This record gives sequence, structure tokens and C-alpha cells, in this order.
Amino acid sequence: MKMSLLGSFGIALVMLGVLAALPRAQGASCEPVRIPMCKTMPWNMTKMPNHLHQSTQANAILAIEQFEGLLETKCSQDLLFFLCAMYAPICTIDFQHEPIKPCKSVCERARTGCEPILIKYRHSWPESLACEEVPVYDRGVCISPEAIVTVEQGTESMPDFPVDSNNGNCGGAASELCKCKPMKASQKTYLKSNYNYVIRAKVKEVKVKCHDATAVVEVKEILKSSLVNIPKDTITLYTNSGCLCPQLVVNEEYIIMGYEDKDRARLLLVEGSLAEKWRDRLAKKVKRWDQKLRRPRKSKSPVAQNGNKNSNSRQMQS
Repeated sequence: MKMSLLGSFGIALVMLGVLAALPRAQGASCEPVRIPMCKTMPWNMTKMPNHLHQSTQANAILAIEQFEGLLETKCSQDLLFFLCAMYAPICTIDFQHEPIKPCKSVCERARTGCEPILIKYRHSWPESLACEEVPVYDRGVCISPEAIVTVEQGTESMPDFPVDSNNGNCGGAASELCKCKPMKASQKTYLKSNYNYVIRAKVKEVKVKCHDATAVVEVKEILKSSLVNIPKDTITLYTNSGCLCPQLVVNEEYIIMGYEDKDRARLLLVEGSLAEKWRDRLAKKVKRWDQKLRRPRKSKSPVAQNGNKNSNSRQMQS
């Protein structure tokens, strides 16, 4: 390990504190990535100010270069992707007003792999890169390495907007990179996940184009209504990556539990959503679970209540 690791991160923590305090400049349009460390990323357009509030790429270069020593340790294969997504955030046609952040899972993988090395040298994971400040995959738009399909090797240039759903310039099959975590419907999962909608639907079509996966379904029954209107008709369920998780099979009927994008008035089928083959018995369970979720919680201080009863009893005796 090079001696620069300790020195670099000592400087990095100071730089992050100083640069994060700079005022946020007025947003501009997308611009080419000029940060050398990030030119290997599967996007070539960014937007300033970035997520660390640096108003120019020149400032971002000064800050991100301080991580070179940590990167050389290869403590996490997600570290460079996460750093570049923060310092040179991907800029697309659809998200020019607000650059897309990396997913929380990417941050957590980078932190898990690299924080032990920082602790060894008496440093901690920078607060400016806190994983709590980036979105959870199933609740917002974010990017991760597994959700981006790059152009084939040998292509001279990258597409300007690799996350634009209308761009057909990315090669490879997104399904090859998708690893859906299996989930089983249970009361614990339902109460914890707090889904925005639950429907019974038949899958008509599954579309995977580049990074953009969607499912077209025919709604048969609405078990839980969303703020977004759900017609008993053919509708589209949207993801925020090239992976359809949970996976659906065409012509099969499912009970689908997912989230909503109120701003765009659409239903989401993303990581954390749940889909199981339709069963009447499962539908009845879901209705019971939803009733329990809506039920007001009981007081958590029975001791205080007993104390009040004892007090009232003494007053009556006196």
C-alpha cells in the first residue's frame, strides 16, 4: 500500500468540508465529463453543480483525486462508480434539472468494503458521502452499475444520454446483469414495505429496451388503491433500471404490490415490489394485512395508564 493513502484521505476530508460549503451555482445544461478518473464510466455527460455542491468540474477534480490511494487498494469494485456518480453525476435529457444520484445499495457496498481500511488509518467514511443521503432503489430514481448496460467494447464513443429511454445505442442484454432478490408475500413484509398499490393483473407484455424495463398488464382487480389513478384496463408498470424485479411471465396472472411515482402519475414495479402468482387465498390475506396496517396503534405506555388508574382509585378512596 502506498504512503499516499493516509495523506490523500487526510486532505480529502478537509477538501470535502471546504468544497461542500461553497454556494450552489445556478443549474446549467448537460456538459461533457472532463474528470479524468470518471471517463471510464458508462456515461459521458454530467451537470454542475454536482451532489457535493461543487460548481465546476475543476473543483470536483481536486476533491475526487484525493480518493486515488483508497481506489488503489481495490477495497470495493463499486467505489469508483459511486464517487463518479456523486462528483460527475450522470446528466440525461429527462433529468437535466436534477442530476441522478447513485443508489443507496451502491454506497453501502462501497462503504462496507472500504471503511475498514479508513478505520485502520484512523479515518471514517466522509459524512458528505453518507449513504443515508442517497435514494433507496425502490423509492426513487437512482443509478447502479448493474442497471446500466454499456456499449460494446471497441466502440469509439459513448452515447451522449445513455439513460434516455429513447436511446437505442446500447448493446448487450440487460437481463444478463439482472439479479432479482426473491421475496415471499408475508404479513411482516407487507407491514414493513407499506406498498402504495396492490392489484390483481395479467401480464400482457414485458419490454426491456437498453436500461428501460416496463411491464404492460391488464388490471383485473384493485385490492389497494393508489393516489395515482388505476383504471381496470391495460396499464404500464415502470422500473427505474433495465431490470424487471420482480420478474413477470407473459400471460400469467399475478397479485402485484408496488409503489407509485406521484409526480409522473405512474405505478412503479421496482426492487422491493412483490409479485406472486394469483391465488384467492393470498388475496384474502392481503386484505387482512391491509386492515391491520390501517388500524390505529394502541398506546405504548400501559404502565402510565395503570398508574393513572391507581391514582384515580386512591382519590376515590380518600
